[in-house]
Amino acid sequence: EARRLASELSRIEQYVEMVLVFIRLGSNYSDYVFREQDIDGIIKGSVKKFAPEFIDRRIRLEYDSVDIRAVTDEKWLAFVIEQLLSNALKYTREGSIRIYSEGKILCIEDTGIGIAPEDLPRVFDKGYTGCNGRDDRRASGLGLYLCRRICENLGIDISISSTVGEGTAVRLDLGQYRLKKE
Repeated sequence: EARRLASELSRIEQYVEMVLVFIRLGSNYSDYVFREQDIDGIIKGSVKKFAPEFIDRRIRLEYDSVDIRAVTDEKWLAFVIEQLLSNALKYTREGSIRIYSEGKILCIEDTGIGIAPEDLPRVFDKGYTGCNGRDDRRASGLGLYLCRRICENLGIDISISSTVGEGTAVRLDLGQYRLKKE
């Protein structure tokens, strides 16, 4: 019972954070701090937030440490990763979520219910929930919209592919800036 309540509290905190991010993105104020970041460290912090849910729901995490350093804002990229993990957990009833890299591309892939082909072109639109969102009343249609907006501000390309009944893969291209070799 305590784990279930902690999980619900965490979900409420995520929605509050989403609303605050939505408000901040609509203002002229920007608190982006661009620095060279170890992406693996950001991922580990984000995964840690969801560890209880992975355990409770018996969803396997397949995490291949990524060797990516990129110039980005740690807080905002962490929000994007956490939103993508939250979606993956929300729509994966059983199976796994895999985090890995393909060069400078960070991939978050799940074995969830997938997204209908007709919904894919609109998943980043503000307020769009698609077929899955209509079935899940908790869907706001803001999560992926915020991810796209933040990624645009960070100079990160975000893309999504999915097959109904097989899962979804989101890719973040972190190779937008060339880092100086030391």
